[in-house]
This record gives sequence, structure tokens and C-alpha cells, in this order.
Amino acid sequence: MSTLPAISGNQLIKLLVKNGWTKRKKKARHGIALYKKYRDRTRVIIIPNKNDDLPKGTLSAILGPKQANIRRKGLEKLIEKYGI
Repeated sequence: MSTLPAISGNQLIKLLVKNGWTKRKKKARHGIALYKKYRDRTRVIIIPNKNDDLPKGTLSAILGPKQANIRRKGLEKLIEKYGI
């Protein structure tokens, strides 16, 4: 089992925007709000917009099923496809 790659909040935001997430004009209190519309619901995630690497727990929570729902493998595919 491999570990999560080190990635900053700003890099993750850029990857997710390229993957179909949209930024809202208003800045969220603790970062940038990204939205993605699905058939039955709209997912909203808040990502800290920092140049420092995200803590592993924060990154894992963002990638998990309750937020972006792409997991580690999905993040690796996005990095491979778009680079960081």
C-alpha cells in the first residue's frame, strides 16, 4: 500500500478544477469552496488555499467518500493526467 503524495492545497484545487469541479466567487472561511453537480446532489468541498503541503489526515478526508470521493488512486490518476 502506497502513501498519499505530498500536495499543497493550491495544487489540489487546480487538479480538481481540471477534473470538473467549479470554484465559486466567494471565498469560504477556511479556504476555497469547490462544487460539483451530480444527478441527484451537489457536492461541496472546502480546500485550504495554502502553498504548504496539506497534512495527510486533511488530504485523506478531502479525497474520501464524504467529500471529493476520488480516493488515493483517483488523485494519482489526476496527477498523472494533468501533472502538478
